[in-house]
Amino acid sequence: MARLAGRRMLFALPVLLVVTFGVFAIAAASPFDPVKVYAGTAALGADQETLDRLRDNLGVDQPLTARWWHWLTSALGGDLGQSSVMRQPVTQVIGERLVWSSLLCAIAFVLAVLTGTLLGVLAARRPGSMLDRTVTSLAYALEAAPVFWIALLAIWLFALQLDVLPAGGLTDTASEQVTLGQVASHLVLPAGVLALSQLPWFTLYVRQGVGDALAEDPVRGARARGVSERTVLLGHALRSGLLPVLTLVGSRVPELITGALLVESVFSWPGIAAATVEAATAVDFPLLAALTTLATAAVLIGNLLADLLYGLFDPRVKLSEM
Repeated sequence: MARLAGRRMLFALPVLLVVTFGVFAIAAASPFDPVKVYAGTAALGADQETLDRLRDNLGVDQPLTARWWHWLTSALGGDLGQSSVMRQPVTQVIGERLVWSSLLCAIAFVLAVLTGTLLGVLAARRPGSMLDRTVTSLAYALEAAPVFWIALLAIWLFALQLDVLPAGGLTDTASEQVTLGQVASHLVLPAGVLALSQLPWFTLYVRQGVGDALAEDPVRGARARGVSERTVLLGHALRSGLLPVLTLVGSRVPELITGALLVESVFSWPGIAAATVEAATAVDFPLLAALTTLATAAVLIGNLLADLLYGLFDPRVKLSEM
């Protein structure tokens, strides 16, 4: 396990270097001017000398490679730079928002895995039944539905029509402090929508995996020996059928991050999404590079976790050979 993790870390280093350089290259080719975005309306009446001086202060007048190398060497020393759009250190911007994004993604992911496993098992028990057709149809429908459309529909139904849940934000409008109850109520809609966007994949994978396991000779033999259906399902079919789902742990991380960005934007959730959008439109090099590196690292860690889980739960897979 340690050897696999070490190899993946060595592989991750060049990937992160390429990704960060690509961020600076794309940002340099962007039509947005970071100086004008930083100055706002004051840039309309500023002379060229003032704009050039501001450009020098922000460091955007340097060549692409010089900006990237300066950021990289500073980041390795723990300094991610200063965000021009947030007017804060990048570490502070990420620290204030990462906890809320992590909370949203973690709850949504757990909900999607548990609900998808339950629905997949129920559908696989009786292939072709009304329940199986209903679950499969709903899964394919949700798979095709854009996450922002689901989010807007949820706001319309639960916040506007039924008025049972808040439409967005972290706390109530008139609240002066963050309380657990307010956070929980405001988290229901965004976490539920994000979970729904991931639910079809787990449902369909579990249904297929458990259905195939129920048709295997060892399971049929266990049934012939009089083993109870509960033991057959939970002790044999479910364990074997869940193995393919472990691969989703890594492959769904990019989709989870993308979906979280859209969900946070729709529900005004104070996570990484708003900072990412503002960093991209303002060509905020340090913040944009740090957020992209963080997302890339999350994807690489997800893939490593999927391989480790697969190697631990499937005796046919040897971690030393991965």
